[in-house]
Amino acid sequence: MKLGIFDSGLGGLLIAKSIREHLPDIDIIYFGDTLHLPYGNRSKETIYEYSKRGIEFLFAQDCNLIITACNTVSASALRTLQQEYLPASQYSDRRILGVVVPTLECARDDGYKRLGLIATNYTVHSNVYEEELQKLEPDIQIFQAQTPLLVPLIEHEGMPWVPSVLEHYLRPLLSNDIECLILGCTHYPFLKDEIRRIIGGDIALITQDEIIPQKLKEYLDRHPEMSEKITHQGREEFLVSDITDSYKKTAYKIYGDVIDIEQACFSMKQNHYIRGNTK
Repeated sequence: MKLGIFDSGLGGLLIAKSIREHLPDIDIIYFGDTLHLPYGNRSKETIYEYSKRGIEFLFAQDCNLIITACNTVSASALRTLQQEYLPASQYSDRRILGVVVPTLECARDDGYKRLGLIATNYTVHSNVYEEELQKLEPDIQIFQAQTPLLVPLIEHEGMPWVPSVLEHYLRPLLSNDIECLILGCTHYPFLKDEIRRIIGGDIALITQDEIIPQKLKEYLDRHPEMSEKITHQGREEFLVSDITDSYKKTAYKIYGDVIDIEQACFSMKQNHYIRGNTK
């Protein structure tokens, strides 16, 4: 069986790359729903439906554990997927993990008391980071900023415009005397050098590509019943729901290597994704 990584687009490739570096022999399959990105501007019902389709597809590809790399999915759909969809499905013995709680655990363990967060509109409006933080450590404050233009710019070769957009988003947030900045979207670590230039050296960055591999390793150590099912032959597969030349270029830039990307198409007749063209 394999480790699945699900994302609304290509940002989760940073998570996949980092997991590959830390766990080089684990078998991974990645699915990015590029046809429907960005998720951050969609309704809760739509995010859940798109997420469920992607999760079901990865389970059908023989994944026993899936990381929902997308923060918007973690904010909107993860709890329902874990508590309602999974127990009632044919995959009830498998597991789905998110990225929000591990990220906040890192901030807490590092002793920060004033956190900044940049994320999609949905993630910020959901207030999931504030709610989960109250469960972990209610004395920590978090200041949030929605940054809706970053994902489209990253996915569609808009990097020349990123510095000015980041300046616009980050300057008001910095006025809150934050001690660290959480990049609350898997796309954003791709911009961390530019972000560091703006925020300076006194504010720490918490990026999920640096956190999730260690958190995954800790989870697998705690759950040998899941770890033992994942094969370790160093295989990797990359699938998306839509392929364009722009996506191919972006995937190369994010992953840092040439990768073979396959398209998975949604079959209305069968009501699920299948590999290859449905026509």
